[in-house]
Amino acid sequence: MSKLERAFKNGKAFVAFITCGDPDLVTTAALVLEMAKSGADLIELGIPFSDPTAEGPVIQEANIRALSGGVTTDKIFDMVRELRRDTDVPLAFMTYANVVFSYGIERFASTAAEIGMDGIILPDVPFEEKEEFAAIFRKYGIDFVSLIAPTSHDRVTRIAKEAEGFVYCVSSLGVTGTRSNITTDVGAMVSLVRAANPNVPCAIGFGISTPEQAKKMAESADGVIVGSAIVKLVGKYGKEAVPYVAEYVRSMKGAIR
Repeated sequence: MSKLERAFKNGKAFVAFITCGDPDLVTTAALVLEMAKSGADLIELGIPFSDPTAEGPVIQEANIRALSGGVTTDKIFDMVRELRRDTDVPLAFMTYANVVFSYGIERFASTAAEIGMDGIILPDVPFEEKEEFAAIFRKYGIDFVSLIAPTSHDRVTRIAKEAEGFVYCVSSLGVTGTRSNITTDVGAMVSLVRAANPNVPCAIGFGISTPEQAKKMAESADGVIVGSAIVKLVGKYGKEAVPYVAEYVRSMKGAIR
């Protein structure tokens, strides 16, 4: 069992996303440690990219802040290396194909493994083209996490069969961001995944921001993923964000227990 899969073994998992380097990497590291202590079972570290096509305005703005603050992939790797002395919480990078490609897929994967990363999520890589990346990450023991969208009904089975780590079920069409209500039949999507691959955990993301939404989504899935709501708190409080984010994570984890 991989480390990402293990994140789902103690009841419903709370998966938290943050953008690395917003407002700076010292704060990012403090947020990771505090979120892990507050109940995050798995943390996605966003490597900022200048054109993050899957992201809504909240995470786009965080990307811009981080990049203008001088964040680079190497600096993020160094931060993770330090973090691994203090926490063994499962960690996955979430970024875009171009970031990995321009760094060199092999070089990126080997470095990610060496610093203690457990997974990679590339939302702009279609399932049909994933092997170019997935095969190399697999070689280094890193799970390549696949996303399943509400539109890919017939593809759900194929994607689920080959899934590694967990399946990222996208709860709504469009970009990331908080939503007041989520209309997709996520239960049906999760059932399809489980029928195809009963061993792989399913986490639902995109649009979840309140404890009520989290609780409802956790009824049908193995975990919930929250990004924009956390990134929004970081955008609001900057370097003072850590206690606010910790409190938020505790409330969300409490809701899905």
